Amino acid sequence: MRTEGPRREPSPERSLLASVVTDPGHLPELLAGFAVRRIGPAVPEAIASLRSSHPDATEAELRARVVARGRRAVVSEGAVVGGPFLVLIPLAFCAALLRQARTILELAALDGRDPTASARAAELLVLQGVYEDARQAQEALARTGRATGAPARRKRWVALGEVTLRMAHLLGIVAPADESRAAGRRARRVAVPAWRWLLLAVVFLVGLVAPLVWLPYMAVNYRRADARLADRVLAHYFADTAPAPRHRTSRLEPEVMAAGLRALLSLLVPLALTSVTFLTGLRIAGNRWPVIGLALATASAAVGGLWYWRRHRRRPRGGGSRSGP
Repeated sequence: MRTEGPRREPSPERSLLASVVTDPGHLPELLAGFAVRRIGPAVPEAIASLRSSHPDATEAELRARVVARGRRAVVSEGAVVGGPFLVLIPLAFCAALLRQARTILELAALDGRDPTASARAAELLVLQGVYEDARQAQEALARTGRATGAPARRKRWVALGEVTLRMAHLLGIVAPADESRAAGRRARRVAVPAWRWLLLAVVFLVGLVAPLVWLPYMAVNYRRADARLADRVLAHYFADTAPAPRHRTSRLEPEVMAAGLRALLSLLVPLALTSVTFLTGLRIAGNRWPVIGLALATASAAVGGLWYWRRHRRRPRGGGSRSGP
């Protein structure tokens, strides 16, 4: 008699993505409720472990550790590669959003608040700049219903693209610093400077043949956006206490420098292959461009796949994240 093993539970980011694709218009509300239900119960144990690991730390130092640990995890979980791995961007954005939500819930727990209470979901929406106050957020959460089913295949891909753009705005990685709070529930358009779009287009095009160029680009954007969010969270929960120590962010941190080095090395691979193709005179049907195209596509898949495999091979099985991209 054939027995089936235990069914593997989908990862939190996959579960969240499946939920928001069925109802893209309520991405922030679904994210907030999901975070409180799935992440909230584990927060008290994490805070207790943090306190026991640093018994002499002050409350301000504990807050700084929570913020720093969360920021490293956001950069790591949200790192994406280009080329054949662009399909992973929605999952990466979901992972980054969930890690930001965990940091907020951990800071709330340090303030003595219950991370599993429904009020935390409303606070998440306010801190993300989706609503002006908790009352509006609570009303929106109460109105948010469950979708009846998955959309058709074609509509699902359209919804996935819409959700990805909304997640980028909610993360604050495509909005300018002074308009990050205007990301909003509907991910409305913001006046992003032209040079930002130009830079994004260049990174995207180069990432098709050298996928690791995404690492330093996304690392810098995540750090800036997460720093703005952390300032709002600390001001909300700890306004009457001394602010948590802040580290200077003007200099490049080791993780960003390492990501930049990997990106530079990944650029050398397609350049070397192109040079070899020209020097050897390899051709298909008398034309060298098909050979170059195949070589670049293969190199992109190989470099991106190697990075992705090494990153996930070294990730702890318990669901933890590494500290760098």
